Amino acid sequence: MRLFDPPARSYYAASTESSARLAVDGTPAHRETLRGAIRADVVVLGGGIAGCSAALHLAKRGLQVALLEARVVGYGASGRSGGQTIFGLAASQQALAAEVGRDDARRLFDLSIEALDLTQSLIAENAIDCDYHANHVHVAVKPRHLEELADWARELHEEYDYPSVRLLNRDELQAHVRSGRYLGGLIDPRSGHLHPLKFTRGVARAAETAGAKIFENSQVLRYEDGPEVTVHTARGSVRCAHLVLCGNAYMGAVAPVLARRILGVGTYIIATEPLGEERVRALLPSNAAIADINWILDYFRRSADHRLLFGGRVSYSAVQPPRLAESMAKRMLRIFPTLADVRVAYAWGGYLDITMNRAPDFGRLAPNVFYCQGFSGHGMSLTGLAGKLVAEAVAGTAERFDVFARIPHRDFPGGPLFRRPSLMAAMMYYRLRDLL
Repeated sequence: MRLFDPPARSYYAASTESSARLAVDGTPAHRETLRGAIRADVVVLGGGIAGCSAALHLAKRGLQVALLEARVVGYGASGRSGGQTIFGLAASQQALAAEVGRDDARRLFDLSIEALDLTQSLIAENAIDCDYHANHVHVAVKPRHLEELADWARELHEEYDYPSVRLLNRDELQAHVRSGRYLGGLIDPRSGHLHPLKFTRGVARAAETAGAKIFENSQVLRYEDGPEVTVHTARGSVRCAHLVLCGNAYMGAVAPVLARRILGVGTYIIATEPLGEERVRALLPSNAAIADINWILDYFRRSADHRLLFGGRVSYSAVQPPRLAESMAKRMLRIFPTLADVRVAYAWGGYLDITMNRAPDFGRLAPNVFYCQGFSGHGMSLTGLAGKLVAEAVAGTAERFDVFARIPHRDFPGGPLFRRPSLMAAMMYYRLRDLL
């Protein structure tokens, strides 16, 4: 494997530079920074998919919206992720049923399918060029995984009326991924994959077209609640009737009660050099996205310019693993040993926000302060729906938002000093379970 020190930016950022807005000197142009005091009907914190979708759907309702992003649109998980749009939530349906009952668990599942449909409608209605392709396959690494996939398919067919998924035996799986590592799979043609940064930026542009105002490099430092909310940044402030918090793993000290309920976990991706269409098609013939079902999983897909994008590993310590490109390449070669001569062109990471129960955390901190967070690695399409649901709630129709808000959540144990070490110790069990 030929390697070189990867650049700081991701493949996604590099592959969108040619289409980025340019300043007079040819450098990428960012949106203006909030300066001075302004007013809005709603302030949205966070320029990821959830925040941009909330701004879009609020603006389409005729509300005056100001979105405040600490850095640039798509800086966080929304613009760095594996880009897989998948049915369901990160928490299992059985776990959700135990938390909220079977009826609400079914409503949550149905909303996750609506999220897939919303992703595609956002792409079509706003002409977002984000390289969307249908089909996602969960694959089995070991015999017990085959049993788990069969049980999962049965549950989806019989209890959730979701006939879309289909089991694949080892031979059938070769039509989607040609590797000797996998024993079978579960395919869903309604799920798929896309370029996450292009999609996020596309939703942001749609929000602006609808009338929302987006401010970048405008980190929210604090807010004062009351009948009217005042949101403060380093250089400005906004008075508003409603505040929507979509900061997720980057929430920080703005809302400590929320920060205690999520944990930023590092996750990592590499992109190979372009392989050429023939070679990459030989690995992934159908252009489906692939993910195994280990606790510490591997996931991968093709890019539009014929690279292999390969993700996996997690860091609960918040420290990036050493020799990231090399360690990720070793994982990739376990699946595709024929890529031993291929160069890794990009290696990057970021933080996703997990909750204790891996279910999304939606709710209110005050009657006019809403939040959505905790998508736990399963938010590529669900974040778009979260923005739509919170817009409905702000407008006075909260029934669908409150299905998520009824999921109970608790703080990570250990407090600020010990919650990461305690979680790292717990995760060792799952690592060993994967290995054994």
